[in-house]
Amino acid sequence: MPEINWQKSSLCGSGDSCVHVAATPAGIHITESADPGGAVLTTTPDAFRTLLHSLKEEPHRDPRAPALEVTTAGDDGTVRLHAPDAPTVTTDRRRWDAFVQGVRAGEFDHFTA
Repeated sequence: MPEINWQKSSLCGSGDSCVHVAATPAGIHITESADPGGAVLTTTPDAFRTLLHSLKEEPHRDPRAPALEVTTAGDDGTVRLHAPDAPTVTTDRRRWDAFVQGVRAGEFDHFTA
């Protein structure tokens, strides 16, 4: 197993739990460092690129890429990122917002270059 170098948004405070992203030859990996179950969603660069575009509110959809879906559930603002046949990554609204702000700042673009 290759070493995985996780990246989080610079808008997530030092030592804070946050949404993390990494790349290996197997794909793009997404996790929430506070998730006690350690769920890691692995997807394709194309699907991750589509997610980035949607979070940047840029119209783009690759019909070949499996969809990554973001849902908000409950009164607590729990955010779930999921895809067919993959673990669900769960985070809270504050951490998700830090990730989205990082996406909009281009901090994760290199994962799809």
